Amino acid sequence: MKRYVIAAAFLLPVLAISCKQPAPAEETKEASPRKIKNIIFMVGDGMGTTQIYAGLTANKGSLNLERFKCIGFSRTNSASNYMTESAAGATAFAIGQKTYNGAIGVDSAGNPQPTILEIAKQHGLSTGIVVTTDITDATPATFAAHQKQREMQAEIAADYIKSDVDVLIGGGREHFDQRKDGRNLLTEFTQKGYQVKYTTADAEQVKQGKLVALIKEERVAVRGDQLARTTNAALQLLQQNKKGFFLVVEGSKIDDGGHANDLQFVTEEVIDFDKAIKAALDYAEKDGETLVIVTADHETGGLTIAEGDLKTGKISGKFSTDDHTGVMVPVFAYGPGAEAFMGIYHNNTIFRKFMEALKF
Repeated sequence: MKRYVIAAAFLLPVLAISCKQPAPAEETKEASPRKIKNIIFMVGDGMGTTQIYAGLTANKGSLNLERFKCIGFSRTNSASNYMTESAAGATAFAIGQKTYNGAIGVDSAGNPQPTILEIAKQHGLSTGIVVTTDITDATPATFAAHQKQREMQAEIAADYIKSDVDVLIGGGREHFDQRKDGRNLLTEFTQKGYQVKYTTADAEQVKQGKLVALIKEERVAVRGDQLARTTNAALQLLQQNKKGFFLVVEGSKIDDGGHANDLQFVTEEVIDFDKAIKAALDYAEKDGETLVIVTADHETGGLTIAEGDLKTGKISGKFSTDDHTGVMVPVFAYGPGAEAFMGIYHNNTIFRKFMEALKF
């Protein structure tokens, strides 16, 4: 039987759809131009176009990502390398500057720069970070910490105390209460008025105030729908600020599946991330003043799909590397101001688009 290889290049014409194209009646209607009060920024770590279509195939032909009508592409190279990694990639989103691989919230000279969450906080917005990896890992850290190397996780954890982020949900408890310097950062969080929790269910019980939830890091088979649930929990807390909020959500482990060259791992994580995307889109659809952006910091694994069945969800593919690649990654936008995210641009441009959207 003749085999067909689906590569990312063949998906570009499909994804480059104008947001103004009429949508079928049963699909989500794009919001008319309105004030942008809130932003939900969602990063699928390592998620390129092929990972998305692999997830869609494994999910028997559908993803909530199909609800987006405004789509662009991000050029992911860092200041130091053609192939970025999560620290430099996410720092570009967070501070609006390309930097060297490994940098956390600092420019190419190693100087701390204000992040989009810090700027949002200065303007009175509430802020949050929700991930499925350690909260001190590269992507989440870039939005609230400033360190010269991503490996400095003890220092990154201490930076969170100073950051004043309202909601922090992820793993990595050991970096907060099992430290060589003797500090117990969880006690310090409590003293600052945070509620500290250790399970998804307990985090969901927090109905107001500030939250730190350090939940044991697991794969989907163990953690279940944790990401969608914690995304909803964060939204319920952050929406209480009438001035608005900025929430960062990461599907952290798509990248791990790519590094492991494990296609099932990748598709499980894409489908899980897509459930969190549904939570964000459902909120934005009802709210009318929320902009949702979904993108990736880079692609991982050089994945191609060799064969698949949309009815059964069976899929096979090949990886060309166990590292990152330099390909562009898609940017999906929904809500007021979504049109600004169409086109092809560098990853650090996303920061400027956020600033313009919120009129900072």
